[in-house]
Amino acid sequence: MPIGENIIDQSGLAPFFKISNPHALGLEAPQIRHGDALQTWVRSFSGFQKEALVVSAQTGLAWRLVSDEGPYLDGHDAAPCPLAFLTAGMIASYMNEILALAKTQNVTITKLRLLQDNFYTMKGSMPRRTMIGGALPVELTVEIDCDLEGAALNQFLMNAIHASPLNGLMRGQLTSLFALAKNGTALATDKVAALDREIYPDPGDRFDGAQAAEGQVSLMERVGLTPKKEVAGGTSAASSSLADEQNRTLNIGAICTLRDDGLKEITQLQNSPHGTSFRFLSEEAPINGGQGRAPDANSLISAGIAFCFMTQFGRFVSMLKLDLEEYRIIQDTHFSLGGASGGTGKAGHADPVETHVYLNTGESDAVAREMLDISEQTCFLHAFCRTDLKTKLSIVKV
Repeated sequence: MPIGENIIDQSGLAPFFKISNPHALGLEAPQIRHGDALQTWVRSFSGFQKEALVVSAQTGLAWRLVSDEGPYLDGHDAAPCPLAFLTAGMIASYMNEILALAKTQNVTITKLRLLQDNFYTMKGSMPRRTMIGGALPVELTVEIDCDLEGAALNQFLMNAIHASPLNGLMRGQLTSLFALAKNGTALATDKVAALDREIYPDPGDRFDGAQAAEGQVSLMERVGLTPKKEVAGGTSAASSSLADEQNRTLNIGAICTLRDDGLKEITQLQNSPHGTSFRFLSEEAPINGGQGRAPDANSLISAGIAFCFMTQFGRFVSMLKLDLEEYRIIQDTHFSLGGASGGTGKAGHADPVETHVYLNTGESDAVAREMLDISEQTCFLHAFCRTDLKTKLSIVKV
């Protein structure tokens, strides 16, 4: 049976929409350090359902997004899983940089389709507190028809990959930073790296004031069950992600094409744990050459990291039967401009992710700290940040 109520479907709200009033909510992006700075608020709805509000300092645009899990985590399958957001944002960013670099270097592209696979691991025992999430190299296949061949085409595409702002979270080992509050009182952290600043004010129930801008296209839709794919160490069974002992591999894929209207269409593939595919739309803001009709790559990436981290709180407390009435976070992410799309000519870079955590719980301070420590330890996308990763490129001329 799914855990909790299906609030996403019951709310009557569009699952994704552009927010017209971020400033009235107090949703304010941090100061830009490099090229873009984003703030993401996330709250837990019910079970593994979550809502994010994300705003960019560079673009000024804000988005409301929701996430859920499938039967593998006893979810309602009402929205994409957290890992789908990072994969969608990543493949959108790669598309941005390929197209921008082609324009800069006068490369004519007549056909382009990207296929991506992200891989993660979960190993260990939750009761013994040894469970840990991991991230593996990304696989990207570029199907392309253009006027480059051989080594020149390979170098062109590798340069575009390195130009992505997400490159900054992949290359090197970034240790995420955290601040913690329990029942409105700040607590010192234990094992996680501490954020060297006071914790932000708790956003509380201000999420409810988010208003949708008028005249929006449908930004996300359910596609159906992902075609079966064999994944070594993969899982598909109901509740498999809640097992006390785990040694499994997760595989989230995506296919990205550019529509005639300029929007990027991304189909997420839930390969392992096997589940439902969802279709995303993505577009950059006017300041970056788009029309801002759909969430940009950085917003999807930022929401994905925050959603994944929040899932680990829900997973830990449900498996250990702990009390956690409400939990929310505010997350800041800092990216460079794209090397091609932003005209820097450099590889993308980023700062460590900064997260402020708010727990309403009857558990002790020590247990509250452990909730944070285990959630960071088991989060696939904080593992993604602290692991030096490469994107394995394959090229198919079409």
